[in-house]
Amino acid sequence: VRVLHLKENIASLARLLASTRHGGFPVVCRPKPDHAEVFQGTIKRLELCMLLENEHIFEPETNDGTFSASQPLSYEKITVEKLPNLSRLTMLLNRYTTDPQYQQLFINLEPYINKSAMSVQAHFSLQRTYVIFRTLGLRHLTVVDQQNRVVGVITRKDLMPFPLEERLRLQLVPQ
Repeated sequence: VRVLHLKENIASLARLLASTRHGGFPVVCRPKPDHAEVFQGTIKRLELCMLLENEHIFEPETNDGTFSASQPLSYEKITVEKLPNLSRLTMLLNRYTTDPQYQQLFINLEPYINKSAMSVQAHFSLQRTYVIFRTLGLRHLTVVDQQNRVVGVITRKDLMPFPLEERLRLQLVPQ
């Protein structure tokens, strides 16, 4: 599972977007230094791309892990149906991954994540998962363990009838 953190490095984020085609990502944080990372919500790929087009929201790392109180982008600015300029985004991702200055810059994802994103426990019923997907029209669903740590993501492709039946058959047939 590819997860993001509330405080994400720009170069790492650009590499992730350039190397995957995922439509959304779980966002995690560590509530206390000695605790495991727990699920906070999700963020869509298009929203991340729109955030990366606004360099003024990038900030240098601070010793205490906080961010300045800069004004977050408006909801209207980051919620788009499609990218306005794919070639510009490709150029930006390339610059962010190769230019050393972006290794030192971070983005605060907290104002932009969907904190009410659905998740299911790892041993949740497959039938109920399917019903949730169909009823709510989801594209992806985060799977967490009992401590709310991300252990997987279920997509619509995973619940398509033929691949699902094949995987179930392989699980049920003794080796």
